[in-house]
Amino acid sequence: MHDPVAMGGKVDEIGGSQEWLTGVERERAARFLREADRAAFVAAHLLVRHCAAAYLGLPPEKVTLLQHCEVHGAGHGRPYLEQAPELGVSLSHTRGYVCAAVGHGRVGVDAELVPPGPLDEGLAGQALTAGERATVTDNAGLIRLWARKEALIKRGELTLDRLREVDLAQVGEGPRFEWQGRHFLELTTAEGVLVTIVTDRFARWATVE
Repeated sequence: MHDPVAMGGKVDEIGGSQEWLTGVERERAARFLREADRAAFVAAHLLVRHCAAAYLGLPPEKVTLLQHCEVHGAGHGRPYLEQAPELGVSLSHTRGYVCAAVGHGRVGVDAELVPPGPLDEGLAGQALTAGERATVTDNAGLIRLWARKEALIKRGELTLDRLREVDLAQVGEGPRFEWQGRHFLELTTAEGVLVTIVTDRFARWATVE
């Protein structure tokens, strides 16, 4: 079993063609009103294919990303790979940056631009436990905990209405640490984007070919 593969990059740096996408993905991309949102969606879905290609040893254009929800149908629900549905898949994007990861087991990825300035009390009240709030003094600390919880949501282990039930203040610091059987990889890009990846074993950060 290989280590999970994670990748990230600026939207305009992710190579590939929209022809790699399924018809459902192209239809979803076309619905975005803002070009920046459309470009981020496409780049994130291409990046998943690059991650899967590195993990499976396939050309990225041969990877098919699918989603299906019993309520809303195709294009919704947890993403999976047609060629390897047993693998975990996760993707995220924020302000011109995208990241993704693929691997066995549960996979969760979140990317957040860290705004400078004082603590956002509204977000802190929504997301942090009392113990976490006692350790956080600025937005950087708040967003780090938020990204960890968002990644757990992507893994299917947490929901937005239960954010304050999980205390992650003392679980460790990046770039790699373990917490209750989960393996975290955290990094901050040159653009100030925080990337958090949670997997069943430590992920390998790879470069998009």
